[in-house]
Amino acid sequence: MLDLLRAIPFALTVAAAGDWPQYNGPAHDRTVAEGKVEAQGFPEVAWKVDVGSGFSSIAVSGGKAYSLVQRDVDGKAREVLVALDAASGKELWSAPLSPAEYDGGGDSGTDDNQGGDGPRTTPSVDDGRVIVLDAQLLLMAFDAANGKELWRHDLVKDFGAKPIRWQNGASPLVEGGRVFVVGGGDGKGLLAFDAKSGALAWATGDDQMTHATPVAATIHGQRQVIFFVQSGLVSVVPESGAVLWRTEFPYRTSTAASPVVAGDLVYCSAGYGVGAAAWSLAKGADGWKAELQWRAPNKLINHWSTPVAHDGHLYGMFSFKEYGQGPLQCVELATGEVRWSQEGFGPGNCILVGDTLVALSDAGEVVLVEPRPDSYKERARADVLDGKCWSMPAFSDGALYVRSTRQAAKIDVAPAR
Repeated sequence: MLDLLRAIPFALTVAAAGDWPQYNGPAHDRTVAEGKVEAQGFPEVAWKVDVGSGFSSIAVSGGKAYSLVQRDVDGKAREVLVALDAASGKELWSAPLSPAEYDGGGDSGTDDNQGGDGPRTTPSVDDGRVIVLDAQLLLMAFDAANGKELWRHDLVKDFGAKPIRWQNGASPLVEGGRVFVVGGGDGKGLLAFDAKSGALAWATGDDQMTHATPVAATIHGQRQVIFFVQSGLVSVVPESGAVLWRTEFPYRTSTAASPVVAGDLVYCSAGYGVGAAAWSLAKGADGWKAELQWRAPNKLINHWSTPVAHDGHLYGMFSFKEYGQGPLQCVELATGEVRWSQEGFGPGNCILVGDTLVALSDAGEVVLVEPRPDSYKERARADVLDGKCWSMPAFSDGALYVRSTRQAAKIDVAPAR
């Protein structure tokens, strides 16, 4: 039982749910539609373990939880893929990746919650394979059973990728048996690989990478992969890389939040004075058209915290460098109007489990909130993790998985007894 649990009932009664196999969840939208959350009793922390520094989130699949950490390997700091037993938190295997070399964000284990180094990306799991794209743009696949390397590509050496400040922060997107990443080389800006063999499926364009993880979505019946690149948004046909539509959007210093798709609306946001925008997508005889719905310069900033869409509204952390203070907000997607704002979350992250918003603050508090546009209504809150939390929660088989720069934890959410 947690010592710092507030006197608000907190337990989750959840319908059976599957894996959380990659950064943005099973549906690429940070939601689990079939989950059901009820506030009764108290949560149980099944396990909490110390991990190496870094900002990787957790992917859960096949009874294992995966994340990237920074460790000393043979006297040298490296990024390391770790596989934990989802039931116990015990480490099952690990695999070293690239050297841990960054631009100097500082010690991620400090309490000031500003800056930090360590892995920024999250593994993706597909059909018994764990696929990672590390900070140095090394793309690798491993056997989920034992950590044996299956294939690799150095995107810098093999495809002319151009690293950016603070190194790569975009996780690989796995969709339909392919792995999608932004490569950055001339004529090879967008890349797709066969997830099983690692063979190049296609390469196209001159788009330059950001820190934003791409998403897959279906709009007007067309499945598509949407990349948030330095020129703006670009959507492609997954099978061929053919461009469906593009939008222009400013790039300054870093873009790190993923695009959000809700029906025929696509939203994006960035920090460093950029702000947010939404487009309405139409498909006609002459092809696709993206019409600007609204633009909010230097407002509604998602620094790296991607909001979730629910019933025509966005719910998420909207702030820029407001560590420990930035608000959780509800924003009307069609207009960009802020419906309510609750301070004290910082640049954490949130997901939607059924009809409950699960928020992880940058200070390590897990907060349950009702996703309603009329007012902020908190159901429960628990202080779970030490260290700063810039990672996204994961939900799998009736449990929450959360990660900080110091610890990883599993919160059992079985029906209250």
